[in-house]
Amino acid sequence: MLDLSATSAADRVYEAVKELILTNAIAGGELISEGEVAQRCEVSRTPVREAFLRLQAEGWMRLYPKRGALVLPVTDTEARDVVDARILIESHAVRGLVARGLPTGDLVADLRRNLAAHAKVEPDDIADFARVDAQFHQCIVSAGANGVLADFYLGLAERQRRMTTASVHREPTVTPRIIAEHTALVDAIERADADRFTSLLVDHVAGVHRIEDVYAVHATDTTDARTTHAIYADARGTQAEEGQR
Repeated sequence: MLDLSATSAADRVYEAVKELILTNAIAGGELISEGEVAQRCEVSRTPVREAFLRLQAEGWMRLYPKRGALVLPVTDTEARDVVDARILIESHAVRGLVARGLPTGDLVADLRRNLAAHAKVEPDDIADFARVDAQFHQCIVSAGANGVLADFYLGLAERQRRMTTASVHREPTVTPRIIAEHTALVDAIERADADRFTSLLVDHVAGVHRIEDVYAVHATDTTDARTTHAIYADARGTQAEEGQR
């Protein structure tokens, strides 16, 4: 049973269904009906219909009269765009901190607390893992002291959570690597090495979400792009070989 202790029935259904989409409990490509959701949420069909219209307007689903709502999968283009935007905003935040000579001690401390929280997440709680992951990256952007970019990035958080959840569902063994790569990102911030941070960030988000064509766009120079791409491709090839043994 879903927890619907919120304001209006339509708002409660909207939040509940969107959370199911973000956590991959309702997968992209799945068709759900008003009746099914109404029964699950213990409400009439009217608030479900209102919630569905809102979710369709935001691009989470497409409605088909008398059939239900199709949950839209994350397209390759959307995934690439989200990763592209994240790299731009996060790297800009760190470059701004370094360029202005601002102290990073508080940020580093916050990020290390996040790492500790990440390590405590139960292995099978993918939704919580994705939530803490999103908090890590949001913390970096918020420290950049650009409210406009921070608000824009917050708008990416839901798509980021959905993509991370899907990545971990697809490859559960990726979680230790994510934590290790987060640790390396924190170390780069602590050393005020913005170039190193950007290089690691590109490798991290593109690798986790398997989007290779962002390397050439965001690497600090052409050599870095080729080297990082080669390392990633080699790592993926090694994993594939081990899986066949």
